[in-house]
Amino acid sequence: MKKLLILDRDGTLIIEPQDDPQIDSLEKLIFYPKVFQFLSKIAKEFDFEFIMITNQDGLGTPIFSEESFWIVQDKVAQAFKGEGINFTDVLIDRSFPHEGLPTRKPGTGLLTKYMQGNYDLPNSYVIGDRLTDMELAKNLGAKGIWINNYPELAIEELKTNIDALQNTIAFSSNDWEAIYHFLKLETRTASVNRTTKETNINIQLNLDGNGNANIHTGLGFFDHMLDQLARHSACDLAINVKGDLHIDEHHTIEDTAIALGETFHKALGNKLGIERYGYCLPMDDCLAQVALDFGGRSWLVWEAHFKREKIGDMPTEMFFHFFKSFSDAAKCNLNIKAEGENEHHKIESIFKAFAKAIKMAKYRNPEHLVLPSTKGML
Repeated sequence: MKKLLILDRDGTLIIEPQDDPQIDSLEKLIFYPKVFQFLSKIAKEFDFEFIMITNQDGLGTPIFSEESFWIVQDKVAQAFKGEGINFTDVLIDRSFPHEGLPTRKPGTGLLTKYMQGNYDLPNSYVIGDRLTDMELAKNLGAKGIWINNYPELAIEELKTNIDALQNTIAFSSNDWEAIYHFLKLETRTASVNRTTKETNINIQLNLDGNGNANIHTGLGFFDHMLDQLARHSACDLAINVKGDLHIDEHHTIEDTAIALGETFHKALGNKLGIERYGYCLPMDDCLAQVALDFGGRSWLVWEAHFKREKIGDMPTEMFFHFFKSFSDAAKCNLNIKAEGENEHHKIESIFKAFAKAIKMAKYRNPEHLVLPSTKGML
């Protein structure tokens, strides 16, 4: 099944003037920065069928002549064709006024044949600079890439539409290089459900997130540490745990670490292009060092000693156990050392350094997608 790349023209492929939305002369024609370089790479490297879609209010009427539009449009098509970018279709909504018309974005009237044909819409994208483009993606059952050229307006718009569009907007950037990298690099997400007689755990992870966390383990201090992990590793992490805390904290912490390690191992996938290794940071009186290798083998070196039995509601003896369980399940090496006087700071600095190590090690170079190993496998 063919995948579509549906591209809004004005504001996405060419610059849309703020004071005059009609681009009716070659003098007004300015191509979007880096669009040729990276859209041509997308055309060569991916199996997308390219569709151009555009609203041109009143085209063919006295307010906007056909001749002035096609002078520009023909030049646009010619320029992209010269770079190996061919559009299967150019879809134009020329209605004016246009309120409520099915051909007007986010209406799908112009795309009916693609909705009824043999197309892989769930893995297709609409790329545009308006939220109506993202709404079009939602109505098609596709994904959206939002080029945000109007930060102040768009933020206000997004606030009112976030619930409806948050599952549609797969990526947002006004940089075509970043869009190319997004399409080239597979999204690294994973989820794990782990149920035993002692715990019921659900974890959802996005390695390429923004540090968002939604953590509920029943242990306040443990939640705080896992929140630090998400925030400083730039991973989106949701953890929900129901454990036998009426007995003690052991099973909840251990099983969460096992499930978390499994989730990371799953999300890393084939590990092509990752840095693999990764951190040392101070926190007030403490210095924590966490060296990490996502190399496929489990090992833990632990040099951190605690004088208190608990920090918050978390036993200090479980810190070692957490990282040992994570290392085993994630199939990674961990070398952890920490020194300092304040016990809270000491473990928090370890978790922050652990997060920074993950952030370093998970990084992928989109221009060098090779396995970082002489063995040929990780």
